[in-house]
Amino acid sequence: MDKLKVASLFCGCGGTDVGLLGDFVFLNKHYESNNMKIVYANDIDDNACKLFQENFNITPDNRDIRNVKAEEIPDFDVLTGGFPCQSFSIVAQNPKRLGIKDDRGKLFFEMCRILKAKQPLCFIAENVKGIISANNKEAFPLIIKEFENSGYNVTHTILNSMNYGVPQKRERVIIVGFRKGLNINFSFSDAPIIDENDCIPLSQIIEEKVDEKYYFSERAVQGMLKNRTTMNKGRAQDITKPCNTVGSHLAKVSLNSTDPVLKVNGRYRRFTPREVARIQSFPENFRLSGSEAVQYRALGNAIPPVMLWHVAKDVTQILKQRIS
Repeated sequence: MDKLKVASLFCGCGGTDVGLLGDFVFLNKHYESNNMKIVYANDIDDNACKLFQENFNITPDNRDIRNVKAEEIPDFDVLTGGFPCQSFSIVAQNPKRLGIKDDRGKLFFEMCRILKAKQPLCFIAENVKGIISANNKEAFPLIIKEFENSGYNVTHTILNSMNYGVPQKRERVIIVGFRKGLNINFSFSDAPIIDENDCIPLSQIIEEKVDEKYYFSERAVQGMLKNRTTMNKGRAQDITKPCNTVGSHLAKVSLNSTDPVLKVNGRYRRFTPREVARIQSFPENFRLSGSEAVQYRALGNAIPPVMLWHVAKDVTQILKQRIS
């Protein structure tokens, strides 16, 4: 079977794409090629596009996807997209979750528009777990119905990255659809790791020595401790377990936020960008560039490559059986 051509929407810095392509190493384990190649990428974030270009040697189309005509996209076999999730996230309470009422929550319609026009073999979409309950649980059935109406048999599930060899607890909804004419009955493979005690701990990826700038001041620590009983914040991680979910605003992390932090030898610090990349399961040769704020944002928005690799492997295997 020839390599499957992929069009990657909302590509960000390329976490999905690392997983789709495969042939990378994470924590001394090699993840084989998934026999795919990227032929088109799109994201409106210029900084994320620069990171993507540096790592994939592909210049993403950085126009608003709503302004991209389907015929402008080269032919492809697989459409992938982690359509913007801010509207659906359970942490997006100020303002409250708007879901499909928010313009960002409507961008999945753009995936459907392109699916209808191009009719690739399949698609892989991703979003936060909060999408299930958004708009009083009305948004998600609508999204699934729109994908089905685009001509696809659709399956979805919730995956937790820690069950796939990622040192992070990160739940994501994965939606997979195969063109109806293929008559494919797809099911997700069982997770390779079930018991949390067998998951990869945070201790495997943190650095022993980091720059002083990553440590919080004593004033910040005392302020947090003074109000600890009411704030329930300053979430220092247990390094013997996977990390809590890292977000896109780690550049501004504080001890009064809900973001995970480290407590090392009695001192609190934030993660370095490279540590965040490892928490997300990016390989060591994934290049980080630009300001640290740019890196934190791009990495925090990404999908863990190792988890997506498992999904891509399932998709590739079933397509190989059907179209070879």
